[in-house]
Amino acid sequence: MKTIKLLAIFLSLAVLTWNCASKDAEEEAKEEPKNGLEALQKLGEEAERMSKEGPKETVDPKLLKELLPADADGLKRKEASSEKSAAMGFGVSTAKASYRDDNGQDIDVNITDVAGMGVALMGMAAWSMASIDKETETGYEKTTEYKGHKAFEKYNTQSKNGEISVIVANRYIVQVEGRDVAMDKIKSVLDDIDLDKLADIK
Repeated sequence: MKTIKLLAIFLSLAVLTWNCASKDAEEEAKEEPKNGLEALQKLGEEAERMSKEGPKETVDPKLLKELLPADADGLKRKEASSEKSAAMGFGVSTAKASYRDDNGQDIDVNITDVAGMGVALMGMAAWSMASIDKETETGYEKTTEYKGHKAFEKYNTQSKNGEISVIVANRYIVQVEGRDVAMDKIKSVLDDIDLDKLADIK
């Protein structure tokens, strides 16, 4: 049910951005948007480009599930699943796993393929359209790079909750979320996911 709702949201986003798409900003598209308006314009331009290319088939979610770590830096895997959903010619493939211990440490890993609905990539990872570097007394959030891929990192030093997300091959979103764990542990789990192998899956 959640996946169906996500598909509905993504499709609505696609219609909106296609209607707002600009026709001549090829050079500007290479730059980071400086504000919300520029980000929306860039989103529309990218949506227009993807709409011209047409929908692409998402991969078998079982292939994504094979890339989920057997454990999360010492935390045992409690469950793992994969799913593929489609509506109106657009699809999403997802594999996810949960890891936890008896002390309250908890990590979730999600690998999502949105190639069948490219604009959803921007809808799920809006940070990819901006440059973020924010720091407070309780944590930080920033856009960065991870092994050559655009990434987003967020961590709360008080609650020890954080996440890191990576875009791979302009179609996959890899997200690792942790609760009551150090950021190094979250990154260690991401290190265990073979992103090169993921990029080669078509």
